[in-house]
Amino acid sequence: MAKFELNAEQRDAKGTGASRRLRRAGKIPAVLYGAGKDAVTLSLEHEPVYLNVRNEAFFTSILTVNYGQQKEQAVLRDLQMHPYKPRIQHMDLQRISATEKLHMRVPLHFTGQGQAPGVKLQGGIVMHHLTEVDVTCLPHQLPEFLAVDISKLNLNESVHLSNIPLPEGVVITSIAHGGGDLAVATIAI
Repeated sequence: MAKFELNAEQRDAKGTGASRRLRRAGKIPAVLYGAGKDAVTLSLEHEPVYLNVRNEAFFTSILTVNYGQQKEQAVLRDLQMHPYKPRIQHMDLQRISATEKLHMRVPLHFTGQGQAPGVKLQGGIVMHHLTEVDVTCLPHQLPEFLAVDISKLNLNESVHLSNIPLPEGVVITSIAHGGGDLAVATIAI
């Protein structure tokens, strides 16, 4: 799993005007909250964070946030982008505890699409119904992604949430709460 480290500065100025001044100076306003501690307002340099955001693993990784003399573990809860510029407007970071379970959205990576008999021999196409799924796990068990193998699917067959192999300690939230066994991908004409 990729390791991401964010170097931040604690900020005192709050509000819209202060956030705009930070953005003009090439910084990102952010807030770090959770784990029974007070919220801390931070500012981060835009460019290093923007380069990290381009990596899919950034969204499902445990981030190390350095500010002042402190190091905290957190996950990205919200990222606001500018409507048309490649600029990050704001970030919400949630502190994590090693003993408390997390609820996170994890991307699905599909493998074997070209080898599936339904595509290769029967002329079907793969339809992806879900591209990410909610999981519950402890922070050290958080997967970067879940692999979905569709290499054995025939025409009009589907892979469901219950067919996805899960790492130890990881549970798909919708199945655990009786939400149903949804189709993830189907091969159809």
